[in-house]
Amino acid sequence: MEYRQIPPPDYLKNYIRFFWTLEINEAGIPSRLFRTVAEGCPGLIFQSPEKGTMYQFEKELPSIFIYGQSTRHAEIQFGGSFTTIGICFYPNALKTIFGFDADELTDTCTCLDLLARKDGYLLAEQLMDAALVADQIEVICAYLFFKLRKNNRYEDQAMQFAISRIIQSKGSVSLQELRGYLQLSERSFERKFKQYVGIPPKLFCRISRFQAALNELRFGKHEKLTDVAYGNEYADQSHFIRAFKEFAGCSPLQYQRSSMQAVENFYEKVK
Repeated sequence: MEYRQIPPPDYLKNYIRFFWTLEINEAGIPSRLFRTVAEGCPGLIFQSPEKGTMYQFEKELPSIFIYGQSTRHAEIQFGGSFTTIGICFYPNALKTIFGFDADELTDTCTCLDLLARKDGYLLAEQLMDAALVADQIEVICAYLFFKLRKNNRYEDQAMQFAISRIIQSKGSVSLQELRGYLQLSERSFERKFKQYVGIPPKLFCRISRFQAALNELRFGKHEKLTDVAYGNEYADQSHFIRAFKEFAGCSPLQYQRSSMQAVENFYEKVK
């Protein structure tokens, strides 16, 4: 297995956290089952059809698609050998890049090639013609930059500030104080937040807290599980484990035993 994170070009760094690539060559294995976790960010996945097909809930996925916020874990099935390119966007990227309300894609995905064809882009064909991963990333960046210039009117500084404060606080910021600072009513704040992020602010706070705890597990920044629980303001270890199972689909200990902990928010399911 070879996993890499690649920084985005400067002109997209405010919208993309990172690109990632995952390559596995094990032709003798018919399929592999991976689990995604609730990460607080939308994303993009591309896999060349000749290198295998992706399935979710026994449904074939498009070769290139964008997905919205996940409120729970999900499973994706790949063949034994594959090369995949992914993007981890910032939370408000669907609105600012593509122009539609983010909650339209919460817990689901849509074919990006179909969207691109409406703009006159033969995105899938361009990606097939690109021989190298670097060239494929360049093709994707060019299309995203085109969409960004077309939809930059949807940028919202208030929502960007709210998202940053929630993440920085690891989900513990007072939403009432945040609304007061932004001079927004509870109803207006909830409506705008769902448009830009895809989920209610309270749920985004819970996922941000889970993500902070998950990173501590991934990088071994703890001596025992209770340190992670209390350090991230969970009531106790049981509360932390319940939240972890909700968003990751397994217990913290099962996650730590996973063979793919290094891959952020994406791991092979342990049988």
